[in-house]
Amino acid sequence: MTDSNKSDNTSNPPSPGYILVDVKKCQGCMSCMLACSLVHEGKEDPLLARIQVIQDPMGKFPHDTAIEQCRQCADPACVNACPTGALYVDTANGNVKKIDGEKCIGCKACIKACPFDPPRIVWNIREKRALICDLCTDTPFWDEQGKQACVEVCPVQAIRFSKHMPDRQGDAGYTINLRGKGWKKIGYPTD
Repeated sequence: MTDSNKSDNTSNPPSPGYILVDVKKCQGCMSCMLACSLVHEGKEDPLLARIQVIQDPMGKFPHDTAIEQCRQCADPACVNACPTGALYVDTANGNVKKIDGEKCIGCKACIKACPFDPPRIVWNIREKRALICDLCTDTPFWDEQGKQACVEVCPVQAIRFSKHMPDRQGDAGYTINLRGKGWKKIGYPTD
C-alpha cells in the first residue's frame, strides 16, 4: 500500500473541498449525474454517477427534488468500515476519500456504515463494487484538473465547489442558497 492509499482513521485531515447544492434551484435535469458517469466511466449512465438527483413526483416543491452527494466526512465511517483498504483517504490528493476498484470486494460494508440516508456511496450493480465522489481527482475521461464535472455542467448553477468545510450538522451546511434576485422574477423563492 502506497502512502496515498493509507488512511489514518484516528485523525483524518479535512478534505480539499466539498460539493454544495441548492435543491430549490435544481431543475432535476440530471446533467450532473450524466457528466459524473461520463468523466469517470466513459459513458452516460445515471446508475454510475457519484452524485444522485432524487425526484419525488408526489412531493411538493421544494421537497420534490434532492441532490445527494458524498460529504467527504472528517472521520469517515465508510473508510473505517472497509475491510480491504479499498476505501481510503488519498493523502496525495488532499485527503479526498476514494475507492480503489481493484481492492473492492463488493461487501457493501461502506454503504452500511454511511450515516446518511440514502447512503452517499453508490453501488455499481454491473461490476458489484462501490463508487464514491472523489471530487474529480481520478477521472480518466476528464482533462479539467481542479474542476468538478457536476459543477461545470449544471445549467442553472445549482451546484458549487467550496474549499471551506461546511457545517456538518445534517444537510444544513451542504444545502445552500445559490439563488439571486433574478430567480424571484421567475417565481422561485430567494430565501
